[in-house]
Amino acid sequence: MDKIKDAYKTIEKPSEETLFKDRNSKFFGYAFSVVNEEEVKVAIDGLKKKHHSARHFCYAWQFGTETFRFRANDDGEPSNSAGMPIYGQIQAYGVTNILIVSVRYFGGTKLGVGGLINAYRSSAKLALEASDIIEKTVNIDYQLSFGYDLMNKVMRIVKERNLKIISQQLELSCQYIISVRKKDAATIFEIFTNLYKVEIKELE
Repeated sequence: MDKIKDAYKTIEKPSEETLFKDRNSKFFGYAFSVVNEEEVKVAIDGLKKKHHSARHFCYAWQFGTETFRFRANDDGEPSNSAGMPIYGQIQAYGVTNILIVSVRYFGGTKLGVGGLINAYRSSAKLALEASDIIEKTVNIDYQLSFGYDLMNKVMRIVKERNLKIISQQLELSCQYIISVRKKDAATIFEIFTNLYKVEIKELE
């Protein structure tokens, strides 16, 4: 049986600003926590305001936890000399839901494609080193509905299995929303399905 991969590495807050220099060109590196292209645009627009005289804002991002989407942008630098070296570092560190931007100020001396690849790769690496990389799990949310007479049984399973209750409504009957690690989801679903008078359904 294939082992379900239900954990991924990401960052929760922007990195510290980093600086890589080569022959008077400056490369300011940043990492941001993002989950969609709108957040990417907001982060890059913010950097353009901060570095209004910079020539290039090269970046790469990756979204997703099981299937991935990514983009690499050279922003006017020679093809594949900036975005892909940055993306290579995202892959090397195994992180996702992340944007890395390297802002370049031209120093008057051309670096050549090899020099640019090295500079953008180094800038991305510094941004990742300055980031707080954490591991998160891929979770599935279930809604549990049951009567008050079953509260103790349900709570015992929640405690034994170390499940996280996201929300609860205690009115005429009880309704919990629980979050379960993907690899444990089938087992938990079965336990509650087999518990008489407890309804469980997966939330989209």
